[in-house]
This record gives sequence, structure tokens and C-alpha cells, in this order.
Amino acid sequence: MTVRQRFVVLHRYVGLVMAGFLIIAGLTGALLVWYYELDALINPQWLQVEPPAAHSEPLSPFALRDKVDAAYPDANVHWMMLAPPDAHSPVRFFLSAKPDAPALPIDEVFVNPYTGQILGGRLWGDLSQGLANLMPFVYRLHHSLALGTLGTWIFGLIALLWTLDCFVGAWLTFPPPRRRDARHRPRRFWTRWAKACRIRWRAGGHKRTFDLHRAGGLWPWALLLVFAWSGVALTLYDEIYRPTTGLFLSFQEDPLATVPTRANRAQQPPIGWEPGYHAARQHLETLAQDRDLTIHALERFAYTPHKNALKLMARTSSDVNERFGETWVYVDATDGALLGHYLPTGEAAGNTVTTWLTSLHIAAVGGVGYRVIATVLGLAVIVLSVTGVMVWWRKRSTQS
Repeated sequence: MTVRQRFVVLHRYVGLVMAGFLIIAGLTGALLVWYYELDALINPQWLQVEPPAAHSEPLSPFALRDKVDAAYPDANVHWMMLAPPDAHSPVRFFLSAKPDAPALPIDEVFVNPYTGQILGGRLWGDLSQGLANLMPFVYRLHHSLALGTLGTWIFGLIALLWTLDCFVGAWLTFPPPRRRDARHRPRRFWTRWAKACRIRWRAGGHKRTFDLHRAGGLWPWALLLVFAWSGVALTLYDEIYRPTTGLFLSFQEDPLATVPTRANRAQQPPIGWEPGYHAARQHLETLAQDRDLTIHALERFAYTPHKNALKLMARTSSDVNERFGETWVYVDATDGALLGHYLPTGEAAGNTVTTWLTSLHIAAVGGVGYRVIATVLGLAVIVLSVTGVMVWWRKRSTQS
């Protein structure tokens, strides 16, 4: 068996292992590109609000947080939005159960930003609550097969296999070397390789299927590689992605890595939510001035009890993600002292590359045009998986 034949066998059986997972990933990914639009279509009672007047201003996010906190006495409100994404959207709050409290029936709450009315809530991703959780469940399927940590590991290993198989598949499209024949002038490599990019639409079923598989993987090859390797980043970041990428590129350190974990955890920030926010905002403004950044929006605010830290999440000129900001400032939840910051680009090459990879993966760059491309790519992954199985099945049938 030649080296090429061994790689054909490797590609064939690795593809069989991945096929079912990639079909799920492709279908769910094509839907998740439009997560917010589909979620609002399914749940208009929660996700569509009307301002009382044309220029109505939303209430203070901290007043809204207090309303949610009072409405759910068995829960802590440790994650909050600072403003609705647009004039017709609610603000979201995420709940976590208090120590020794029963499990929460819901953990995501939607609030009218103009009136403070709690519109409803859901246990994020729990499909037993009905179609209201369809899109969160689709996300769980895409990220972890809805199996939690085990599913995340499985999908991460599939993404790693997919990354390696991208190179094997590309190499197999190259024409095999030919011996020089004195009677015939050998055709150039590029002329011979061009056949791999063509689909014989009028040929028989197997030839057309084979061409769809080969050319369909070759045309968007670079983007398929981006999705495969970014899939590793989104599932096995600490285990595989960062150690591997860190061999070539530098990364920022986690600002909370050196902050000791507290045994006695305060359920609310000792400094208070609003004073903590103002302290974090001041540090963010100082950071923006020092790094010559523009602050576009202050979006989310969260409390981490076991680190006694507050985290302000903003969108700045360091961000490339068009859906949500990834510029973060961490402050001590007792005195508001700066603990550290994170910049998605411009600080360390590893983080810059990772930000671009993951933003491409979730179609958070390039506007609607790229989102359409990402949707088509998700469907293409399904076609590649199905045609790969069909090619294997025909090969198996002819050998039996």
C-alpha cells in the first residue's frame, strides 16, 4: 500500500467517525448564525418591546436588577445587561441559585427596560419547557451535544480531527506524481490539479457525488480550516488550543489567575453594584486613554463571588466582534481597586488571532453578508459529510 493509499484510508475512516457530528454541527451552526432573530420570532412576548414614546429612555439597569433580585428571593443576580441592544429589545439577567436553595425553575429573565416589568424567563437550554427554549437548546447541541462537559470534550476532539483532516483532504486533491515519458510532454501540476475543482454535473451518480465531495471541500478549504481550528478554541481552549498556539504566539494572562479563591464568599459585592460599576468604568476610561482606545458601549456587568471580583464588559475599538464587546476590566468587589484587564486585539498576538478566529466562527464579523456565507458553509459541511459517507458506501459495496 502506497503512502497515498494509506492517507485515503485514513481520510475515509476519520471522515466516517466525524460525519454524524459534523452533520449536527453544520445544521445547528447554520441556525445559530441567526440566533437572536429566530429566538425573537419564537418568543415575541419576551424579546420584543415597544418604547412608550419615540425618545423614551430606559430605566437604570441597577434599578431593574433590584426588581429582579426582589422577585426571585432564592436566586442571586450576578450577571446583568447595562442597556438593551436596541430600542425594541428587553434587558436580560441571569440567575444563580443561592447556597442551600432549591434548584431554580428559570435562570434567564427578560425585563422591559422602560417599565421594569418582568416579561418572563426560562431555564436556558431546557427543551422540556417547550419551544421557548429551542434556540438555546440548538446552541447546547452545537457546543456539547447537550451532554455538558462530556459533550464539549467529544466535540472538541472531533474539531481537532477535523483540523488535521483538512490537511489530509487537501493533500489528496493534489494529482499523484507522474513519470516523465519521452513520447508525451507532461502536463503542468496546476492544469492537472484544476480537475479537482470541477464537478461533472452530467456524469453518473457516483462521479457527481465524488466531485461534490472533493470540490466542495476544496473551494471553501481555508474557511473550513478556520471553523475547525476555532472549534478547538471554543471547546478545548485550555487543554489543547492555547498550549499549541502558545508555542508560536503570546497570550495575555488571566487577570484573575493570581487572585486567591475565597472560602467565605459574599453573595453580593461588598462595595455595592453601582459604586463597583463606577469604579470599573473609571478604570476602563483610564485604560482607553492610555491605549488610545474608543469606548463604543458599556454592555454587561458581572460579579464573581469566589474571586470577589466585578467584571465590566464593554465594546471598544479593540473589538472586532459586532455582536458583543470583549474588552473587559476587573475590579476588586470590596474597594474597587483594579485587578486587571483583557483586550481582544492589540495586546497579545495569540489573543488577536483567537478573537478573529472565534468571531469568524460565530459569524460576528462582516455583517449580514458574512452571516449568509457562514450559513451556506454550515449546509456545505452537511453535504461534505453525506457525500463522504456515500463515497465510502459505494467503495465498500464494490469490494464486497
